[in-house]
Amino acid sequence: MDIRQLQVLRELGELGSVKAVAETLMVTPSAVSQQLALLQRSAGVPLTQKDGRNLVLTNAGRVLADAGGGVLLAMAQARAAIDTYQEAPDAAVTLSGFHSAGQALFAPLARALSGPGQPRVQFTDEDVAQQDFPALTARYDLVLAHRMEHSPPWPDGRIAAIPLASEPLDVAVPAGHPLARKTTLTVEDVASEPWVTSRPGYSPDDVLRAVAAVASRPLDIIHRVNDYTTVASLVATGGVLGFLPRFTSSPVLDSPDRAGVVLRPLGGINTRRTIDVLARAENLERRSVRTVCDALAMVMRGLGG
Repeated sequence: MDIRQLQVLRELGELGSVKAVAETLMVTPSAVSQQLALLQRSAGVPLTQKDGRNLVLTNAGRVLADAGGGVLLAMAQARAAIDTYQEAPDAAVTLSGFHSAGQALFAPLARALSGPGQPRVQFTDEDVAQQDFPALTARYDLVLAHRMEHSPPWPDGRIAAIPLASEPLDVAVPAGHPLARKTTLTVEDVASEPWVTSRPGYSPDDVLRAVAAVASRPLDIIHRVNDYTTVASLVATGGVLGFLPRFTSSPVLDSPDRAGVVLRPLGGINTRRTIDVLARAENLERRSVRTVCDALAMVMRGLGG
């Protein structure tokens, strides 16, 4: 038995005829009769009987109709509860961000949503390989993810992807390095330099592999570090070049011990990564989740993205 069948039985007990039930539920009389037959088969006892030209409930039918009324009430209350949850402006929202996004976005997002009636955002940092970001949507309402523009898109149909920014990865150069005097760098400029980059499978290692392919030579990779703060500190010492994201690295470069780092665009190679908000479609039905998405877009625009 299902909710629709119980509703038909209840209405028959209230209205007294199949025709009246059909008109109330805006279905055909044959559809009402079919639902009643299915319910009776499931119940295993007669639920209706003929009374002249009308179809009325048996004693068993009245018992089930009364019980069904309780089920219908419980379902209505459940729907009301979920509607309240969906529309609650201050409901908690879990947000996962990769490290550089967290450094740049979490604090200003918390400030933007600090007023009364705003969502309560719970932050977590999750820095995973690009292909592993979609799986995080099973654990968090929203996931900040990045992928290189030339890489495969996020899996269609499994998750929703909201574009947040298209961000270039620029070459981080010590301020005293001769390359710092150039406004744009080429592959030939940087191919012979020592580097700090991420571990394989993470950006910007894939960009550096593209540089090596264009230069037709292996690059001198000294350090493999996934944390952009450490990358910037190593570049500031003057021994290596690195890649840093143009917009979200601003908090990384604010420290005095990294003040000697300048960013220069690299020509001839697509170094852009997209920053997206990933979510399961049902989570985006919640008002608080949509509010956080809008606030993320505002904060990113403030960074130049």
